[in-house]
Amino acid sequence: MNLSEDFKAVLNAVTNKRARFVIDTILEKGFCSTEDLKNGGYEHAPRAARDVRELGIPLETFKIKDSMGKNIAAYRFGDWEEAKKVNPLAKTSGRTQLTEKLKSALLDKYGAKCNLYGEEYSARLLQPDHRVPYEIGGDPKNMMDLESFMLLSPSANRDKSWACEHCVNWIDKNVDMCKKCYYAYPENYEHIAGKKEKRLNIIFRDKDMQLYENLVKQAESHGISYEDEAKRIISYYEKINQLREEKQE
Repeated sequence: MNLSEDFKAVLNAVTNKRARFVIDTILEKGFCSTEDLKNGGYEHAPRAARDVRELGIPLETFKIKDSMGKNIAAYRFGDWEEAKKVNPLAKTSGRTQLTEKLKSALLDKYGAKCNLYGEEYSARLLQPDHRVPYEIGGDPKNMMDLESFMLLSPSANRDKSWACEHCVNWIDKNVDMCKKCYYAYPENYEHIAGKKEKRLNIIFRDKDMQLYENLVKQAESHGISYEDEAKRIISYYEKINQLREEKQE
């Protein structure tokens, strides 16, 4: 594989295990497939590819057949010279400097909380992420455009990665569809990973803990999930309000 010396320096400097696996596999066979990643113990191929891209290393996604003849995604190196023009930080230091600068700006804008779940979190554990997945929308022209990024807790990041990977738009790559998704803009969305759904994240703490305990007890007494119990309570009070309105009429 014919690579420039500065690109080799970037590749050799990578220590992240998952990113290292992708890079070494590409260097060995010319590409790294989702099957290669699974065989290597990495179930979330998009997250592995993102690990590499976040270091400023360009990757292209294409389709190949797996050992069973099924179409799967595979990754190979993209145009390094072009990547340096688009992202001036895609050099030997990778994108770490940009990530820290971006994270600091996002913390100033949103505070130390997960933008997806709305939960306060340790700033040290929060992770900057593209609102529209990089694999679909790429990088914005301005890498400090805060509206294009969000802060996620580790669990929210895993949740989003899995949902996006299993969404029909992972293949279609319609940016506008992503912009209407809960996982991109939970503040104002029309669907959740392509499904007509709504989600309500409620955090119980301090004086609200008794409300949570009551919800748990009632759900268990009815033999249903906590979520279904919350819906049952809402439905119950909706009926009461309807009866009151009918009496007033």
